[in-house]
Amino acid sequence: MPEKLSKLRPDCENCFGLCCVALPYAKSADFAMDKEAGRPCSNLQTDFRCQIHADLRKKGFRGCTTFECFGAGQKVSQDTFKNRDWRSHPGLGKEMFAVFPIMHQLHEMLFYLTEILFLEAARPIHGEVRGILEATENLTNMEPGLIMAIDVQAHRHEVNKLILKASEIIRKNSGFHQKKSAKKYSGRRDFIGANLKGEVLCGANLRGSLFIAADLRKADLRNTDLIGADFRDADLSGANLMGSIFLNQAQVNSAKGDRYTKLPGTLQRPEHWKN
Repeated sequence: MPEKLSKLRPDCENCFGLCCVALPYAKSADFAMDKEAGRPCSNLQTDFRCQIHADLRKKGFRGCTTFECFGAGQKVSQDTFKNRDWRSHPGLGKEMFAVFPIMHQLHEMLFYLTEILFLEAARPIHGEVRGILEATENLTNMEPGLIMAIDVQAHRHEVNKLILKASEIIRKNSGFHQKKSAKKYSGRRDFIGANLKGEVLCGANLRGSLFIAADLRKADLRNTDLIGADFRDADLSGANLMGSIFLNQAQVNSAKGDRYTKLPGTLQRPEHWKN
C-alpha cells in the first residue's frame, strides 16, 4: 500500500477510542444496544481498547467491524488535541467528540483524492487534485474551534467535482465504458437482493448503488466507480474488483467474500470472509 494511503488508515493504538465514544448507534442487526453520541461504549476499557474486539461479530457488534475512520481517530487524538485524552482531560471531551466526525469526513475526502494521484489515467487532472488535496489537509491542521466551523458540505461539493471528473476520465480510458453491460448498469442504483452472479459490470458508474444482499459471485467489476456503494451482506465470492475505483475498506468489510475474490492492492481481505 502506498505510504500516503497507509496514513489514511485507522491506527487504533494511537487513538483514544473516539469512534467508540463520539458516534451514536441504535440497536439493530449491526449493534447489540443503543448508544448516544458522546457516551463511551460499555465495551471500551480504560486503556481505550475494546474488550470484545476479537468477537465483535459474535457479540452483535458487526457495525464496528465495518467502520473506517480513514485515520481521523489518530489525527484528532495525536495532532489536534496533542495527545491529551478525554479521560485525563475531561474538559476536552465535548469538543473532541464534535471534531472527530468532521475530521472523519475530511479524511475520507483525502483518501479519495490521494487515490486519484496514484491513478495514471487521471494524470491530466493531477494538478487540480493536488491543489484541493492541499487545501483539505490545511483544514485538518486547524485548531479545534476552527475545524468545528468548517462548512464540510460546501467543501465536499468542490471535492466531489474532481472525483466525478476523475471517474469519467478513468472509466473512459479503460475502454469498458462503451460496452453494452457498462451502459446497461451505469446510473442504476437499486440492486438490493439482485442476482448479478457472473455479470460483467466493467466500467460502469455504480456510485451510491445499493447492493445490499446482492449475489455478485464471480461478477466482473473492474474499472467500476464504486464510491458510496452499499455492499452490506452482498456476496463477492470469486468477484473481480481489481482496478475498481473509490472502493474503501469499510465497503469490503460489510460484504461477504472468499479467497477467490480479487481486491485492489490497497485493500485487505476481511478476516470473516470464507477461506
